[in-house]
Amino acid sequence: MLTFYGHPLSSYSQKVLIALYETGVPFTFRQIDLDKDDDRALMASIEPMGRMPGLQDSARGVILSQSSVMIEYIDRHYPGPHRLLPQDPDQALLARQWARFFDFQIMQVMQQIVDARLFMAEGAEPQVTAFAHGKLDLAYAALDQHLTGREWALGDYGVVECAASPSLFYAGILRPFDDYPALSDYFERLLERPSFHRARIDALPYLGWFPFQDLIPARFLT
Repeated sequence: MLTFYGHPLSSYSQKVLIALYETGVPFTFRQIDLDKDDDRALMASIEPMGRMPGLQDSARGVILSQSSVMIEYIDRHYPGPHRLLPQDPDQALLARQWARFFDFQIMQVMQQIVDARLFMAEGAEPQVTAFAHGKLDLAYAALDQHLTGREWALGDYGVVECAASPSLFYAGILRPFDDYPALSDYFERLLERPSFHRARIDALPYLGWFPFQDLIPARFLT
């Protein structure tokens, strides 16, 4: 039995949830509230920094942290109708590369803007936001070039799209990519994917916690 520890609003939780929904493997979702002592202690026992998400496979005696590792584990031991990671080793390297691109060049950069508003000293937000916007523009341009003429990042829907979906969802709120047609079309295809739609619906009750409510497109609220 798989148990997934996370929160519906968390981008990295959504990333793994998309993979779980794609494979169709049964699992239990244990929602985590890091404001609660018990939940903080639980996550500290799973992940070295006590962060979400986590995955436990009681049948195999395995506990994992790191969203990319969880997706590879699910794909290896509980594969669905189509594999999320290419079986060719060289293609698998490219898939990991692009999945990490979304994690590091999109999601983590976007998170700097959120952290500036929530946690940094007064006056830090404009400078952090300007810097992050510049980094996101570079990443958008690279993605737009790569995605031109492609339906998905590497041929078939897979681990890259699991990472891309929440990354582009949140980053696009703070730095829209309307001027990048291939990237915009790719995102629309991601929105239509049933697995991501389900993850987004699960997150809707908590979207009010996102600290840029005035920037959220109306279509994301239904």
